[in-house]
Amino acid sequence: MPDEIKGMFGGKDKPNCQSGYVLYEKGMAFNNSIKLNETIRVNENFYIGKQWEGVQANGLPTPQFNFLKRVTGFIVATITTDNVKVTASALSNTPNTNELVEPVRIVNEEFEALAEQNRIPSMLREFARNAAVDGDGCLYTYWDENAENGQKAKGAIRTEVIENNRVFFGNPNDRRVQTQPWIIISSREIVRNVCRRAKENGFDEWESITSDLDERDVDPEKITHDDKVTVLLLLWRDEESGKIWAYEFTRNCGVKKPWDTLLSLYPITWLPWDYVPDCYHGQAMITGLIPNQIFVNKVFALTQVSLMRTAFPKYIFDSTRIKKLDNRVGGAIGIAGGDINNAIKSIDPASISPQIAQFIELTITKTEESLGATSVALGDTRPDNTSAIIALQRAASTPTEMTKQCLYQSVEDLFRIYLDFMGEYYGKRMVDMPTPERVKALYAFIGQQAPDEIAMEFDFSLLKQHPMILKLDAGASSYYSEIASMNTLDNLLMNGHITILQYLERIPDGYIPARRALISEIMRTTQQPQTPAMPGQPAGGATNLDVGAKPEIPTGGGFGALQRKVLESGTTEGMV
Repeated sequence: MPDEIKGMFGGKDKPNCQSGYVLYEKGMAFNNSIKLNETIRVNENFYIGKQWEGVQANGLPTPQFNFLKRVTGFIVATITTDNVKVTASALSNTPNTNELVEPVRIVNEEFEALAEQNRIPSMLREFARNAAVDGDGCLYTYWDENAENGQKAKGAIRTEVIENNRVFFGNPNDRRVQTQPWIIISSREIVRNVCRRAKENGFDEWESITSDLDERDVDPEKITHDDKVTVLLLLWRDEESGKIWAYEFTRNCGVKKPWDTLLSLYPITWLPWDYVPDCYHGQAMITGLIPNQIFVNKVFALTQVSLMRTAFPKYIFDSTRIKKLDNRVGGAIGIAGGDINNAIKSIDPASISPQIAQFIELTITKTEESLGATSVALGDTRPDNTSAIIALQRAASTPTEMTKQCLYQSVEDLFRIYLDFMGEYYGKRMVDMPTPERVKALYAFIGQQAPDEIAMEFDFSLLKQHPMILKLDAGASSYYSEIASMNTLDNLLMNGHITILQYLERIPDGYIPARRALISEIMRTTQQPQTPAMPGQPAGGATNLDVGAKPEIPTGGGFGALQRKVLESGTTEGMV
């Protein structure tokens, strides 16, 4: 290890732009050794349809039938179709679990808000798409201190998707994020903005920041000097405190001095599409399919060349008898005597083997089936047998099940990072809490009805004090799963296995308006003191109210007044 980076992670020495750039060059050298940038360039071109780039066609046709994009889109849609929901719950072995009911509820509501603000469902589609095409997907989470949040103090958690060749791990042989000694994230920013930030943060050499090249570009035609500079963000775990520190710099100057982020986790979420031993970069799905795409394109190109050259009939004529051949429709051709049968003749075009089309179709079909994109899954089969179609679709999704579970694990890691940010940065915030009993007593003293919820201050540092009280479960949350839950609760209620209060406490939000107010009303009703029953009144002090109902005719033994009246009049009209 070079002398300039020794001890920089022990809390004694802090990195500077020179030592940080040494680490960046090490990361770039590893990526170049596995030809990461070249692989990404080729994969992206084949995905978007630039499949003949760099090929000298010399006027020949360059057809492309981009089945890679269809297959990739299908696989990505398959693993991201379900809305992923993360739910926090208290561990069963946690002391005083009942006291954590409200904190867990607040965390879950905050999770839902963060998922909406950061557009997690659409972000996950781009996240998975990058993993399928480039090999890895990456999410970076940071604290936006200027964001409005409806509270007195500004600040919000933000997440963005970044490319995998902009992230460099300190240990490139380990794909686990939280075990890394350091991580570097590179970005391209406007020189003027970077100079202003460096000057505001007290760096006297801010004028040395100038535009430079983007080392990730491998295409010479795209390497140009512009008004952008590479800005590097170095994250490392302090060996003494275990906290994550950060330092922002360029090649020649610092931009922001080293600071303690207060986080216990690296704010990086990493998803390799397919694991590669001893490498933090994964194998992209498209990489192994490009030879199949090239074969299909080449065969189509050769077929088109053959058709253009031999598909149309050619004429052979006797030039001594026919001076000029007239190809006009209906045009006359003059000959200089003799038999016209021997003056001109057409040659039939050569036929193309039907095996070419069959082999092209076979190549595409086998490629799709190997990834689970069968004709049934893609919707190309008539649903004559519903049960068979459903069974085949479930079987087709099996190859992507491991990738889906890896995606769920990445989402769980993301929300653990959110939990880390909430415990360190949220502080005390106003949240809706059930009205405490002492507040209800005050409302009762002044003769008013207490609200079911009031805005109270909640200290999110509780999450930091008890870092292991919560467990996160990530999984699919769809419309159908909510219907199944509602059907189960309905059956339990109708069969008398649960009370109406237990039913209301467990149904998802949004099904019943003012659900919490209804729960409070039922609880107040059930908790009313019982008074001795007066003669003629039911137990509990309730009064029989006349609602205009007709008296029922008694059945069984005895001869009541109503029965005698019926016998006298011979009818029940006006009585029931």
